[in-house]
Amino acid sequence: RVVKLCHKSHDPSMCIIFFKFDPRPASKNAYRLILAANRDELYNRPSKVADFWGSNTEILSGLDLECGREGGSWLGISKRGHLAAITNYMDARLNPDAQGRGFLVSNYLMDKDLDSYSYLKKVSAESHLYNGFNLLTAEFKAKQDIMCYYGNRGSPEPIHLKQAGIYGLSNSLLDTPWRKLLKGKSHFTSVVSDQSLSRDGLVQELLNVLCNEELNTPDPVLESQSNGYSKPEIEAQSAVFVLHPHYGTRTNTIILIDAEGNVTFTERTMLNCDPSKWSTSSFQFKLQE
Repeated sequence: RVVKLCHKSHDPSMCIIFFKFDPRPASKNAYRLILAANRDELYNRPSKVADFWGSNTEILSGLDLECGREGGSWLGISKRGHLAAITNYMDARLNPDAQGRGFLVSNYLMDKDLDSYSYLKKVSAESHLYNGFNLLTAEFKAKQDIMCYYGNRGSPEPIHLKQAGIYGLSNSLLDTPWRKLLKGKSHFTSVVSDQSLSRDGLVQELLNVLCNEELNTPDPVLESQSNGYSKPEIEAQSAVFVLHPHYGTRTNTIILIDAEGNVTFTERTMLNCDPSKWSTSSFQFKLQE
């Protein structure tokens, strides 16, 4: 009998998400959602690249394979139109016995009963069990698209993102003005405003947004939250695309949902802990609205 010993570690951490939410796009060619996200993680943390879950061809996501955290995720979508994404809240003082935050994403994608807001209400009641996180949940339905946000280091109630608009989320509360968030959001905004781009062209330009290695220091807003981090760590974290010796951006994900409910999910992922080797996969399907 093999006994697998688990060492406690942090959860899957997605570092930055930019998204344009447009629940009632005026034009037939417009997108209801354009989302671009980077996952920053220890290079050697085991995880599964994005795919449909085994015999369950309804849910598509990457999965954490870290001992004790298996099955958690950082970003995923289901054919029923449920989408969830999480980022960790930057904090050097973590509770090693806290629940795994990645399950907050997986559980929502599997939940058949709760809508996005009710799910976040339930999560908010148990939020003390977790280290700091930000959670986005959404449902894309024929009648109505809804997107909600909850951060357990922010206000006690989840919020409905009622306004169509462009949002940015990193390892602080929604739209906290870290320099890298402002820079990346501005770059993202110019890309999604370009009506001339084909779908493939849009994906390529969004990958360029995510792969920007430029450091955005000094950043007093980021630094005010980074007690306990070394100067090189803070500096590395100031880029949209994080590069550090054993930790950094190892997955870029683009999700597009068009007016007709067609989903394009593109993932670019690092191979064998090597920042010079990447592979890209893409999935397309139609929502069962």
